[in-house]
Amino acid sequence: MFKAIKDFKGLLAVEKISLIYNAFTTLMILCLFSRMDHPTRMIIERVVIVALTACAYSLYRLYPCKLTVFVRVALQMSFLAYWYPDTYEFNRLFPNLDHLFASLEQFLFYCQPSVEFCKWLPSMWFSEPFNFGYFCYYPMIAIVSIYYFLYRFQWFEKISFVLVASFFIYYFIYIFVPVAGPQFYFPAIGMDNVMAGVFPSIGDYFNQNAILLPGPGYEHGFFYNLVELSQAVGERPTAAFPSSHVGISTIVLIMAYRAKKWLGHLMLPVYILLCCATVYIQAHYLIDVLAGWMSAIVIYLFSTYLYKRYFAAGYFKKMK
Repeated sequence: MFKAIKDFKGLLAVEKISLIYNAFTTLMILCLFSRMDHPTRMIIERVVIVALTACAYSLYRLYPCKLTVFVRVALQMSFLAYWYPDTYEFNRLFPNLDHLFASLEQFLFYCQPSVEFCKWLPSMWFSEPFNFGYFCYYPMIAIVSIYYFLYRFQWFEKISFVLVASFFIYYFIYIFVPVAGPQFYFPAIGMDNVMAGVFPSIGDYFNQNAILLPGPGYEHGFFYNLVELSQAVGERPTAAFPSSHVGISTIVLIMAYRAKKWLGHLMLPVYILLCCATVYIQAHYLIDVLAGWMSAIVIYLFSTYLYKRYFAAGYFKKMK
């Protein structure tokens, strides 16, 4: 890991796509400047991200080894924790679309699956496994990324690019398709309306309100409380359709199976729990999950194409 490697100049693919997304959203801020709450701060934060990217690149140039490569990639992945809630700063300006998705859900399933699911399986024996699966979202990404870094280093740049590019594609959708999900929309309209199958439009309600419905399940559960804590800190009324939890975890599962079958088999039960949990904890409508599965394949293939066609440098394939 600390062994010196040939110093390849230039940015990694994952750094390039991150800077492109940074530039695109910066342009959007400038276009929407007068309508946004704190555009100057957002621009400064983007400049800081560019500066940190430059620092990581400089560190690699000083100490060109696998560890500094890992630092560069890990830094871009850590920025996703910033880019996710950042989508809310844009889509809150547009009319909310939850009423359309809740109505479609009612039309297709004659109920709200996110409400009924937790009623069907209320006990700790279901609540805790589902919350465990939901909590494992980022650990799954980390495990697969680290496995490729340690044992498939020649593919590390590619899988890191595909992952981050896939996130950015989802974030791009979330900016222009403002759907908050049941855990935000239902408390906004009231559960009486939900149970009556009435789903009114709430316009730009989430521009000023972000009330989060406590998740259903076993409230004294360890993983239940971990999920509740993480949502209280990082969740926003954004990013419901399609479910990136389902989409990204599907892509991660594909990568796991392509690395080693045993790694894919190990992750498969957690993946199933995660997909179920997105509806069980009312983070998503069931149609968000279905769209997450379908979009995952398209986005995985498209991100892979982008890498091969425009971003592949072939650096890591030359390294042992």
